[in-house]
Amino acid sequence: MSDEPKFLRLTVELTVEVLDVDALQAAALAEIRHPDADLTEEERTEQAELVGSDESGASALQWLIEPDHVLQLVEHITEIEPREAVLGVEPSEGPSEEDDEEEHDHA
Repeated sequence: MSDEPKFLRLTVELTVEVLDVDALQAAALAEIRHPDADLTEEERTEQAELVGSDESGASALQWLIEPDHVLQLVEHITEIEPREAVLGVEPSEGPSEEDDEEEHDHA
């Protein structure tokens, strides 16, 4: 085997249904206000306003998911080293037709 590094990019798409936007926002605000959050008071205020004004819950959800959490999906985690993690959350119209077909295939 070559000593050259090998990289794999993992792409995960997940659609979630928000059952309680207020609870989602409250959980995100708790994270923003947590003393361990690496934020200045100005950043805390800015992020809290962003979470509170986003009726979709996307901003709140983004605060509650650490990209490294995805690594828990990989069983042999000692065999890989995370190098870069990017997380994006955006509103969705709901599951795609493709998702609906897959659900029916597994039923």
